[in-house]
Amino acid sequence: MKALITGVTGMTGSYLAEYLLTMPDIEVYGIAHPRDSHKFLHQIENQIHLHECDLCNTETVNTLIRDLRPDQIYHLAAQTSVAESWKNPVQTISNNITCQLNIFEAVRKNSINARILVTGSSESYGLISESDLPVSETVPFKPVSPYGVSKVAQDMLAFQYHHNYGMDIIRVRVFNLTGPRQSPIFALSNFAKQIAQIKAGRNKPVIMVGNLEAHRDFTDFRDAVKAYWLALEHGLPGQAYNIGSGKSLSLESILSMLLDISGVLVEIEPNPDRMRPSDIPIMVCDNTLFRTLTGWEPMIPLTKTLKDLLIYWQTAVEENQCPPL
Repeated sequence: MKALITGVTGMTGSYLAEYLLTMPDIEVYGIAHPRDSHKFLHQIENQIHLHECDLCNTETVNTLIRDLRPDQIYHLAAQTSVAESWKNPVQTISNNITCQLNIFEAVRKNSINARILVTGSSESYGLISESDLPVSETVPFKPVSPYGVSKVAQDMLAFQYHHNYGMDIIRVRVFNLTGPRQSPIFALSNFAKQIAQIKAGRNKPVIMVGNLEAHRDFTDFRDAVKAYWLALEHGLPGQAYNIGSGKSLSLESILSMLLDISGVLVEIEPNPDRMRPSDIPIMVCDNTLFRTLTGWEPMIPLTKTLKDLLIYWQTAVEENQCPPL
């Protein structure tokens, strides 16, 4: 069986490739943008079939999908940062929609019988009320960021292509992910990077933060990719499934956990540049539908995820492989 991962060089994509390689009778194929770094694939690059392709280019996507004829497609490639979407809303929305449309059209026009996983986001739910908690798949979409709008569009396009063309598409709405390899544009990874730099004597003992009052539901990448596999194994075509831990913590409490693990004493300084024009106060996942279907539940405790995240950044700092904040 051929499994194709878009965004294979990224945080989630690289973990998914590693996980699929443990499965029998699966050939792993990956699509990477020509400008992507392959650093997360250095241990497995010789075990997967890697193809460079700009997913925004309709012709090259069609040729690649036509020639590969994959059995499974895990569509992970996207601009995934809410903060970045405020800075570049046009690029975020255009990129996330166009890439997915090109994949769908290539599969449809070439009559390829592939199961497709579309990774949506809890940001699609957006402005929820207290009565909506925990958030199930029936809660209406009210996105409050350009990124959230782009993920609603991806979700609805997936439903439309299933409904109109009978395509075998599973939608997952993923709540917050974190863990080693995460970019420092995301809050927890940014905290861990700052702590690692302070611990190494590179920075003053001050942590710059945004809104610490926000509550989020975090799952480790390494648990999430197992859910993606199960979604394509057991999911019903056209159905949407929430993926998250079912537990919500404030960013303030998670930062305190990181500081306790590190043993570093710091001052915490709010930075207006890290505040978003609009932020969702609380998000917590109702994963009942997916858990009942597949038996999946997160296995990695948040404390282990945070320890691993700190080790990741401490190693990067020591090896001078630390990109700027």
